[in-house]
Amino acid sequence: MKFLIAAAKTGGHVFPASAIAQSLVKKNHEVIFLGTGSEIEKNAYKDIESKTYNIFIEGFRGSKLVNKLKFIYQTFINIFKVIKIVNENKIDSMIGFGGFVTVPAGIACWLKRKPIFLHEQNAVLGSANKLLSRISKINFVGFPIKGIKRSIFSGNPIRDSFNNDFRENIKTNDKKIRIYITGGSQGAEYINKRVPLIFKDLPYDLKIKHQCGKDNLTKVKELYELNNINVEVNEFYKYPNEQILWSDFVISRAGALSLSEITSLKRGVVMIPLPTSIDNHQLKNAQCIERINMGVLHEQKEHINSLKDKVENIISKKIFVNWKSAENTTHIYSVKKIIENIEEFFKKNEAI
Repeated sequence: MKFLIAAAKTGGHVFPASAIAQSLVKKNHEVIFLGTGSEIEKNAYKDIESKTYNIFIEGFRGSKLVNKLKFIYQTFINIFKVIKIVNENKIDSMIGFGGFVTVPAGIACWLKRKPIFLHEQNAVLGSANKLLSRISKINFVGFPIKGIKRSIFSGNPIRDSFNNDFRENIKTNDKKIRIYITGGSQGAEYINKRVPLIFKDLPYDLKIKHQCGKDNLTKVKELYELNNINVEVNEFYKYPNEQILWSDFVISRAGALSLSEITSLKRGVVMIPLPTSIDNHQLKNAQCIERINMGVLHEQKEHINSLKDKVENIISKKIFVNWKSAENTTHIYSVKKIIENIEEFFKKNEAI
């Protein structure tokens, strides 16, 4: 079968799409990617045997009428572009991973009577998935979301390097408490400026790695040096799975994919949701992780001493030890579950 894979711009959309595409190709299906041509897309898809098509489309978030009219116009134009792609490549079905590139792809495939499948990574439906969920055959969700018809809780597809076979490959005899801090590949201002302050006067032997993002290295290092903290600061770690496995626990934002990958590697996480995330989805992601006892939530509106108390509690009560022995396989088997359900859908419809 030939699948159109629609995902673009952010790792939260693109990496799950890449994981699904790799598995489909291994099962002798064909994949055609639809995106926007961003660097993250190129890097994620480069080793997958496929074709790639790019379109230009912007979101309609905000109150400005001009943005909404622009989105409607771009969607209308792109529907016809996608119909041409569907016809030329004889597409059988589409799998969308959210983001506005999914909208014209979904509508085009619906008009061509091609089955649509969606995956939502966050604990709340994004605008594109909310719009298309009414016409999709199955709505896969990375975290439990109530009230969505034809939905299956699949977990989030994660990269092979965060999967089961890699979870026990880093050993250390170090007796220090190891903490990995990350604000993502771009860094996070609150995490860079505030988190280094919490380690002053903590009565524990700590070893810290901090991913700070581009152009933040010197300032973040200086904050730690002022308090004589043992730390390794890097702008970017090429293999974040290795840093997570090195750690006893992680301090990070609450992006859906990051939380899925961290907990799949049997590490708990102190979550600091981005307060400006759309529909406050990072807070809702963090609350899901709290419910399965794999993390602790800290909101930016709380005092920084509250974060210090939470970290100290995790260390003093050795909560991280329980996290490291927990099994969270939902995301590990997500790719398998999604593809099996899609294949089962086509088997049932062939029999009708």
